[in-house]
Amino acid sequence: MTSLFAIAEVEHGLGEPYSFGMECTRFATSGMVCTVDHLASATGLVMLDRGGSAADAVIAANAVLAVTAPHACGLGGDLFALVHAGTGSPRALNASGRSGSGADPHRLRAEGRGRMPFQRDIRSVPVPGCADGWLALHARYGRLPLDELLAPAIRYADEGFPASPMLAPAAGVLPGVGAPVEPGTLIRRPGVARAMRALVGGGREGFYLGEFGRGLLALGRDGTVGGSAEGEYDEADLARVNADWVEPLRARAFGHDLWTIPPNSQGYLVLLAAAIADGLDLPRDPADPLWAHLLAEAARAAGHDRPDVLFEGASVDGVLASAAERRAAIDPSRRARLRDLVAPGDTTYLCAVDADGMGVSLIQSNAAGFGSMLFEPATGINLHNRGIGFSLEPGHPAEYGPGRRPPHTLAPALVTRPDGSLRTVLGTMGGDSQPQIVLQVLARLLVAGESPGQAIAAPRWRLGPGLTGFDAWSDPDEASVDLEEGAPWAEGLRERGHDVKGLPYGGSFGHAHLIDVRPDGVLAGAADPRALISSAAGR
Repeated sequence: MTSLFAIAEVEHGLGEPYSFGMECTRFATSGMVCTVDHLASATGLVMLDRGGSAADAVIAANAVLAVTAPHACGLGGDLFALVHAGTGSPRALNASGRSGSGADPHRLRAEGRGRMPFQRDIRSVPVPGCADGWLALHARYGRLPLDELLAPAIRYADEGFPASPMLAPAAGVLPGVGAPVEPGTLIRRPGVARAMRALVGGGREGFYLGEFGRGLLALGRDGTVGGSAEGEYDEADLARVNADWVEPLRARAFGHDLWTIPPNSQGYLVLLAAAIADGLDLPRDPADPLWAHLLAEAARAAGHDRPDVLFEGASVDGVLASAAERRAAIDPSRRARLRDLVAPGDTTYLCAVDADGMGVSLIQSNAAGFGSMLFEPATGINLHNRGIGFSLEPGHPAEYGPGRRPPHTLAPALVTRPDGSLRTVLGTMGGDSQPQIVLQVLARLLVAGESPGQAIAAPRWRLGPGLTGFDAWSDPDEASVDLEEGAPWAEGLRERGHDVKGLPYGGSFGHAHLIDVRPDGVLAGAADPRALISSAAGR
């Protein structure tokens, strides 16, 4: 049996600064796990060694991340997943939570608000779907018992884990910590351990109607954080399961079938932008400024009307069918004016492939950093602020209201070959920029023929994310093109009319991971070096 700590020591790769061009592809034959944290990747690989499925691996890894990476994900957030079981079409899991029965848009408008509160307000906290997602994924595809999958995460929460370089500067917001810490400082989260034990011992009722659920109900009645005397939630809201198996979306582009989650996810933007780009004359060299220009314009053409198109239950078939019309508005020589185009709408990503060919593409999120900056008081679990996706416009199809799922930025992706076999699982964090980052990685992998490590580590662009990272589409004609330090396209983009801004290399351009299944069955994976302690761990 593989040693959890032996893998962690080998895989973390700290101390070696990353530079563009450094190859970070890892290879394996019997299984691979890619996450943002070497402790999580090591845990997932141990579960594969014990005979677990790829689904077991990502549940165990995500549970560790729920302890060690509260700035990105956790039991207070939502989850989406795509699963390819080796044959047939992928299955899609939507484990995003719904607003409570007390959701009242009139009250927010009466306060003079034109948009949902960003943080420190319980009204932007739908019931978290993460635990429901783990249970649904485990029930359908799990092989190992749930207590075995969550045991490493519970141990880290009880006995302590070393703060990562990403968590350490912000760890002071965690209950019981109180101040920033040095990387490597031991942090304990005993309340999270209790919540996970409740989930193992009592199922979803033990979690949603136990200590965590009671604290959530109390927060919903606390007027100091936006609640009302009537409460944002009632017990029926917490008793309602927030995980549904849904039909995935598919589009053909770059000689492959691309798959993602349907609305309320923004995943359709990955498919639409790829379909638009597939009909453009992309240069052979990704360093050519025309490469960045055409992909950025494809992303803008795909997403400019997202605020009107994306809501729970939306049909995007007509939108996906508009790829040719949107492509026609793109000019290789200059930036298009999207207002002339009329249309027919913080996080962690992880993935795993097992020896039987099952691939899982999973994304799990708090939305913004630590989410709402509200913590369930008993367990210390920080709560997401995914409700910021709701609209406060009266009559809007995504209007805040009882029992609704908000528009979601989470957009995992999966690629199959024309014969239906699994090619790639991939995704990224990055708010509104997620589809743009996935598009760039896909184009490098499937069009330019780059290795997974090259495609993941290469410099990126993103459309200016607005004030919060979740409002990039408020005025898509005014969005800048932000370039990562080291990107070669600045002058060529400016010549084509783009407002170009430079930003440091790092997490503001996402933490993307992928596992590519080669025709000979070898797994080639890469975890994003921007995450500092990310790991592609194989066996």
